[in-house]
Amino acid sequence: MKRSYLCVALLLAAINGKALASCADLAKGFNDVIPERSDTINIVGQDFDTILDRGYMTFAVYEDFAPYSWKSGSEAKGIDIEIARVIAEEIGVEAKFNFFASDENVDADFRNQIWRGGLINGEVSNVMMHAPYNKDLQCRNEFVVLGGQYFNETLATAYRIETFPDGAPTTPYYRFHKVGVENHTISDFYLGNFNGGMLRKNVVHYDNHQKAFAGLNKREVDAVMGVKGKLEHLDQSDDIAVDTPPLVNFALNEWTIGIAVNFRYRELYYTADGIIADMVNDGRMKQVFENYEVSYIEPNY
Repeated sequence: MKRSYLCVALLLAAINGKALASCADLAKGFNDVIPERSDTINIVGQDFDTILDRGYMTFAVYEDFAPYSWKSGSEAKGIDIEIARVIAEEIGVEAKFNFFASDENVDADFRNQIWRGGLINGEVSNVMMHAPYNKDLQCRNEFVVLGGQYFNETLATAYRIETFPDGAPTTPYYRFHKVGVENHTISDFYLGNFNGGMLRKNVVHYDNHQKAFAGLNKREVDAVMGVKGKLEHLDQSDDIAVDTPPLVNFALNEWTIGIAVNFRYRELYYTADGIIADMVNDGRMKQVFENYEVSYIEPNY
């Protein structure tokens, strides 16, 4: 369910034929929802000098989000974890991780992890990893700075090779074959609404990518549509392949991922953004992805 909310919102707007709102429209009434609370929670431990003095910085990362971020015992692992460690190392401090479960949408994640803090303890992190980069998302979240784009995520299809020997199935194949999806994701929305819902009887829903992939291994479905990085990480069989076939009547199948930082702390943002840009340009970023057997797509700036 993680990180599909932005794509679903944009898709709904496109389907309804409505133009995306302007910054002024998105910000209208914004002051009505800003909670009245002390700024000290946001300031403590956030400015660049304090980070250097205390010797560590904190990164908000999604929990149970392989191959990007997860815990193996007490050890933090994943692509986002490795990128965060490089950022901290080049700044000259230690990286510490705050694992969190995604909220109802990415705007709530920004609020809870970057500028306000959760309602219980109010703790915020210096940097949030795996933040979707989009001008309209930035526009309506004026308390965060989005940037540091480090890769493009895309939808993909995992499929059984013996069932589709000529390559990954395109959407019309699911009139005759069952396809698995994670609940409430962009893949679920796309397939469930394709051509007036004609494929719904063959769309099988699972709680997450792992269970959908397990369904593919158990032959409950012939294919799984989902996030490419997750599917590639799960693919450990020579009988299954992962590819990106063209999606009929759908253009929003790729989006850019970066970081989010509190808008007050531009020095930290510019430093992290520069480190990420260097990693992309010198090949270190691609190597991080390859270490987790995930193909790398350079971000579209």
